[in-house]
Amino acid sequence: LRFYINIAVLLLLLLLLLLYAEVKEGEILPPTIQKLMKGYNKYLRPFFDNGPVTVGMSLDIASIDTISEINMDYTATIFLRQRWTDERLVFEGNKSLSLDGRLVELLWVPDTFIVDSKKSFLHDITVENRLIRIFPNGTVLYALRITTTVACNMDLTKYPMDKQTCTLQLESWGYNINDVMFYWARGNDSVSGLDTLKLAQFTVEDHYTSVSEAVYETGNYPKLIFHFELKRSILYFILETYVPSSLLVVLSWVSFWISQSSVPARVCIGVTTVLTMTTLMMGARTSLPNANCFIKAIDVYLGICFSFIFGALIEYAVAHFCTLQHPDYKNALMVRQDHHHHHSVHHRLCCFLR
Repeated sequence: LRFYINIAVLLLLLLLLLLYAEVKEGEILPPTIQKLMKGYNKYLRPFFDNGPVTVGMSLDIASIDTISEINMDYTATIFLRQRWTDERLVFEGNKSLSLDGRLVELLWVPDTFIVDSKKSFLHDITVENRLIRIFPNGTVLYALRITTTVACNMDLTKYPMDKQTCTLQLESWGYNINDVMFYWARGNDSVSGLDTLKLAQFTVEDHYTSVSEAVYETGNYPKLIFHFELKRSILYFILETYVPSSLLVVLSWVSFWISQSSVPARVCIGVTTVLTMTTLMMGARTSLPNANCFIKAIDVYLGICFSFIFGALIEYAVAHFCTLQHPDYKNALMVRQDHHHHHSVHHRLCCFLR
């Protein structure tokens, strides 16, 4: 009996503490907010019995930190702003109410998520970076600062002269199109910040928005898609790969002007250029280790350069072998070279005597 009495006392104390906490929380809220929150159920969406609630979206791209061809994704920091009307939050006055972001837990908000996100987080220094603002007509503005890593399927067959189109897709998790409708607040102008971005290897050529629906077994869900086209800057690859490989081809052709009897010189040039070209090709392939399952444009170019360099080495090997197999041709070649040498010396001597 004593045990049950103690349990009852503990439960009573716990109930009193909960009631006290609710009273204190109500005392913290301003009178206008207390009035709005009275009878408010955050688990029911606006216009619950009167059609879907429309949510307007806008984005501000603060930065695109990395674009990874290896992982097929990009990492961006965005400001996501959502705006909708909640008839339960109408109040008298002509000024909006800017609330602490932590009070968003008291309101209904859309369950928006980023479809192809691999990982995302909400910034929380020094407090959670979210804003909630209520207007007299019941319009609610909800803003977040998010850093997200989003998948982007890239076609690298034209690398490094390629263009990639990536997307950022926003979708409702639990509310279908009968409950919530998404729309871009200002059409293509709903996304800003791209004009001021400075990327290492890319430039943003074009961007546009679209509205779609995601079809699943559980129903059709609203979806907004932001498309942006990235063009790779080729200057780095010209200086790093194309110019060195072209110069190596020219260097391998220098051996054609060296005497056939100068075996060490011609072999040294041929072997050195082949090894250097091999190193250059390996460096180009290791920069994209996961993309080596298909042929890229840079692979074709380096392969052609390697063929020219290797062909120059094989040409001398064949010519030298044929000379060894035909001594008469070798002697005739040596006589021709000696005659050319004596003729050159005689010509220079005559010029000197004049």
